[in-house]
Amino acid sequence: MSKSIEPPNPKLNNILAALNKPDYERIFPDLELVEMPLGWKLAEAGDHVKFIHFPISGIVSLIYDLVDGSSSEIAIVGNEGMIGISVYMGGDSMPSSTEVQCPGQAYRLSRKVLKQEFARGGQLQKIALLYTQALIAQTSQTAVCNQHHSLDQQLCRWLLMSVDRLHENEVVITQFLISKLLGVRRESVTDAVGKLQKDEVIKSTRGRITVLDRPKLEERVCECYAAVAEEYKRLLPPVINR
Repeated sequence: MSKSIEPPNPKLNNILAALNKPDYERIFPDLELVEMPLGWKLAEAGDHVKFIHFPISGIVSLIYDLVDGSSSEIAIVGNEGMIGISVYMGGDSMPSSTEVQCPGQAYRLSRKVLKQEFARGGQLQKIALLYTQALIAQTSQTAVCNQHHSLDQQLCRWLLMSVDRLHENEVVITQFLISKLLGVRRESVTDAVGKLQKDEVIKSTRGRITVLDRPKLEERVCECYAAVAEEYKRLLPPVINR
């Protein structure tokens, strides 16, 4: 007789884990586990949001697409957060696209249930609004970083933020995709990766980057990484390490 496989704990997501027992137990029956394959778009810009997703693994990028076909990442979300904040901010539709950059899983909750919880004015409302403030800080700092700091520093920031959310030192991603997310030429990313690899800060193989020396990576990153990390730490519960 085959042994049934237990689904992963929804509390691997930080927001769900921070809920008190009554609030968590009230929404638990409505949480649905979904796979997040690489490249899956949870929503396009302008889409009417039907579900709020709470990742328990993987990384989702918030991407702003321009009319000329170019794009740039404005924020990333892992198990510290949620996707679909427009549902409770009053806009209903997404201002940006959301695409899975590192595959994983998430629990989703219907907009109807989330709005019911917000109407209660309970803990989910409080934590979601604090998370929104942290996410705004990340998008603002990303804009500053892209304008004022070198690509080398931007790459270090992106790598640190990614490994923080994956809870491991390896990111499965191509240099082409990194260039798309940072809004730069692939050749520029190749040069920046080459510098870090030459100094044994990272190891880059086909479709994979491994952080070998995190302290050295932190020495090279700009102030933007620490600014965002401190804001998340100030506003939200400690991130769960999977």
